[in-house]
Amino acid sequence: MRLLLRADSSASIGAGHISRVVAYAERAVARGWPVSFAGSTANAEWLASRFDELAVPRLADAPLGELAAGFDAVLVDHYGVGDVRKEINAAGAALVSIEDDVFGRRPADVVVDAGFAPGPRPDDGSGVLLRGVAYAPLRDVVLRTRDRRAPSGTPHVTVVLGGGAEWASTVAVLLRALRDTELPFVADALVRGEPSLPSLGPGQTIRVSAPSPALLDTLATTDVAVSASGVTFVELCCLGVPTAAVQLVANQETGYRAALELGLAAGLGHAESLEDRLPEVTAVLRALLSDAAVRHALSATASATVDGRGVDRVLDSL
Repeated sequence: MRLLLRADSSASIGAGHISRVVAYAERAVARGWPVSFAGSTANAEWLASRFDELAVPRLADAPLGELAAGFDAVLVDHYGVGDVRKEINAAGAALVSIEDDVFGRRPADVVVDAGFAPGPRPDDGSGVLLRGVAYAPLRDVVLRTRDRRAPSGTPHVTVVLGGGAEWASTVAVLLRALRDTELPFVADALVRGEPSLPSLGPGQTIRVSAPSPALLDTLATTDVAVSASGVTFVELCCLGVPTAAVQLVANQETGYRAALELGLAAGLGHAESLEDRLPEVTAVLRALLSDAAVRHALSATASATVDGRGVDRVLDSL
């Protein structure tokens, strides 16, 4: 099965789409399928370097109908690409479309929505519908880390809000809330840019670094994560990391609400109002840091919900 992957990343888009198609590349290459990638990897080269390790060619930009020639299937994970089924089918390929509720929705031969609780979907003539977190794509490194998780007990906190530098100010507010818990911690803040750091109390340490392939090594020893409600949050669920979730952007709203309803995370609300609700945010973080029973419950529920086999289920269907 010759597979073409189409996705983009940028400072504003984030790196999540690249993370997901990397997971597809890994599992398809493991099956012996020829795989190629088309798209921008700006702000996500630390993820896209995996294409080079897998010997996945990166194709020059061109209309999808032209790129699809010579492939059996084209997988599109992109909110800005419209209805391209006709031209991809005309080129002899099936279209696999990744959508997040209404975001990225288009008619396709195979539609994948790996949300925690996908809502009703209109009949647009699509073929196979694969819906639910059972189809969530997880990279190989996430599955390997799941097997070697060893929380430090410090507690070790990791704050990760996607790959964009525009979230530095949001990270700064979250670090203030962590400080205000007045509890000891070692926090790794993974963010582009330079968030302002608060003065710290006894036993509190903050380390700032850019997102990198070392993220999973960091998460292997993380006791509590503070994360946006996107792709990284799904990875945290698979790993069983107790997480306080933030809704950063509109396309995360459905996943954020579902995560709280399913008992997968503690909720910190929308990023825009964090500073106005700082005492409330601090209280949520204090409870998560201080109560081992709460952490255990979140960890057990999350890891049981996301088993990491989603890509293979999609490729089996394809």
